[in-house]
Amino acid sequence: MSDESTESHQTAEPSPDSDISGDEDEDENEREHNMNEEEKHQTKDTHGSSENPDENNQDATTEASSLADQVAKYDEALAVEVKSLTNEYDEQRERIDELEAALKRSKADFENYKKRAKKREQQIRERATEDFVGRIVGVRDNLVRALEQDSDADIRPGVESTLDEFDRVLEDENVTLINPERGDNVDPAQHEVLMRVDADLPEGTVAEVFQQGYQMAGTVIQEAQITVSTGADITENKNENENENPDANANTDTDAMKEETNSLENESE
Repeated sequence: MSDESTESHQTAEPSPDSDISGDEDEDENEREHNMNEEEKHQTKDTHGSSENPDENNQDATTEASSLADQVAKYDEALAVEVKSLTNEYDEQRERIDELEAALKRSKADFENYKKRAKKREQQIRERATEDFVGRIVGVRDNLVRALEQDSDADIRPGVESTLDEFDRVLEDENVTLINPERGDNVDPAQHEVLMRVDADLPEGTVAEVFQQGYQMAGTVIQEAQITVSTGADITENKNENENENPDANANTDTDAMKEETNSLENESE
């Protein structure tokens, strides 16, 4: 009896190898269980997706619509910003154009002012020179009259030298003489007619220069004083010649008639 119990006891006692084998079996079982659970979940998800396609499509449509709304809002905000920047650019461009136009006008006004100031300065300088020349030409006229008269031979060289010096100064100031010749036509702008005299010159021409005139750069400072011929002496001389030589006058008239006749004959041919 005791032997059987001892044997059974020995049989029931597990060995170390059997413990290791049991642990491995438990791990294997747990892995299989986890794999089965995962497959169940995947199958459930698959079945759920296949069972509710409309719900999935609705979710996708909602998400796409939300994105489209966001894009539309972004485009709208961007358009507003672009319009604002464009308006600001146009305003600044218009302002720049106005400033550039104002600058051009200011430059033109300044250039015109400089030209006017320069012209005014030149006119003042010329007027001052004209006044000075107007005062000294009278002295020159006196020197000329002194030389025209019978003056002392001892002082004549000095007067001539002084007159030459006057002429050099006047020439440096661009002053020229107005000294018409006998028989020249009268220029009202340069000549002052003192009287009309009988002279053997054409009527209305310069008979004699009483005093020379002066002009500076085209501006008359002093008119030349002159007398004008009436042409009476020419008429008298012509009448006297006709009375003294009637035959010559007749011959002249005959020659003139012959020339006129020849001219008419040539024209008729």
